[in-house]
Amino acid sequence: MPQLPYDRPTDPAKRYSTVLTEGPDRAGARGMLKAIGFTDEDLARPIIGVATQWIETMPCNYNQRELAEHVKAGIRAAGGTPMEFNTVSVSDGVTMGTEGMKASLVSREIVADSIELVTVGHSFDGIIAITGCDKTTPGALMALGRMDRPGLVLYSGTILPGRHNGQDTDIVTIYEAIGAYRAGKITLEELYEIESTSCPGPGACGGQYTANTMSMASEFLGLSPAGLNGIPATDPEKTKAAFRAGEIVVDLVKRDVRPSSIVDRRSIDNAIASVAATGGSTNAVLHLLAIAHEFGIPLSIDDFDSISDATPLIADLRPGGRYRAADLQVAGGIQLVMQRLVAAGKVDPSRPTVDGRTIGEIAASATETDGQQVVRGVDHPLKKTGGLAILRGSLAPEGCVVKLAGHERRHHSGPARVFESEHDCFLAVQAGSIDRKSTRLNSSH
Repeated sequence: MPQLPYDRPTDPAKRYSTVLTEGPDRAGARGMLKAIGFTDEDLARPIIGVATQWIETMPCNYNQRELAEHVKAGIRAAGGTPMEFNTVSVSDGVTMGTEGMKASLVSREIVADSIELVTVGHSFDGIIAITGCDKTTPGALMALGRMDRPGLVLYSGTILPGRHNGQDTDIVTIYEAIGAYRAGKITLEELYEIESTSCPGPGACGGQYTANTMSMASEFLGLSPAGLNGIPATDPEKTKAAFRAGEIVVDLVKRDVRPSSIVDRRSIDNAIASVAATGGSTNAVLHLLAIAHEFGIPLSIDDFDSISDATPLIADLRPGGRYRAADLQVAGGIQLVMQRLVAAGKVDPSRPTVDGRTIGEIAASATETDGQQVVRGVDHPLKKTGGLAILRGSLAPEGCVVKLAGHERRHHSGPARVFESEHDCFLAVQAGSIDRKSTRLNSSH
């Protein structure tokens, strides 16, 4: 008679999944898992949830099915058993200017909730979330803070630039071309050419928009393995990064390294500094506020203002600058930004990360490409202060956020035209109905 698994010693790394898989009373659960191919050996190992946001509505997350297979291979090689599941995603780039845009921020909460539900419901010992389009990364980070179970985030990568008339292009190029066409500066045929060539394959929007901003913030928080997020989606090295991420999450589970042991207020400040130094998305403000809340860390919008004021803008990245995320990776990657900020005393180098190194150790390992112009030294920054500012005034008495990268104006007093929807504003601009001399406060509602 073969040895039965019911009385085997339990792997100490199975801190949660033992209630699901161990003993004769769990024969029903084991039987159902065996129905889809899991073996006794699989169920004896720590079980790692692999969350993806694969969806066929955008390029941002389109490579995640493939990456998940390499993540799972890394988990198995390190002695764990992966179980893959899916959450939702809504693309800002696709839904922009429509009512669907209102679903985008809501999707962040659903991502966080669904990761939590499946992880807790199925007693995973650890979790790795493969993220892409911009609300998926903060949603995954929120879930990690909420559950405080060993885990990490792997960003599925930026899109590579397209080409038109010998120039690099991206999604913003298309939206700028729409305006140029409406203004009579380009033909409908040229607009179509730009539309058809600017997004050449999988990956999230190529500049320092929200997806790449939160990818960088994840590494500065310490919850993404250094150097893996910045690899573009279609780079062959991305699959190797996925395998490595799978190995790392098993190590976290075995050592019981929880997000709360990595992230504190200093980690949050490091992430804010990375946003300020790179001209990152204003959405990072509301996302990092939400992440801090899940970790129980006090944070206010004024903290963003003070950190940005003390942090120079050193990365020449779109939309305010010249270069894209793929260019940053070639220049030296997120680690190069770390190196600059650590050297300038703008981030705390002592904070740990999921790959076992500190921020300072990662910064010391950075390699700068000779002649790169993407990341400047702190002694000659693009601006002496960062790319974010918190504004207050008659239109925003409780405060609002504005991106300063690429702009010089720090104060404005004058008339405003107020719209109740992005679509109404877009139509007014197209129609040329904005009266620059108007002193009225108007609403289209």
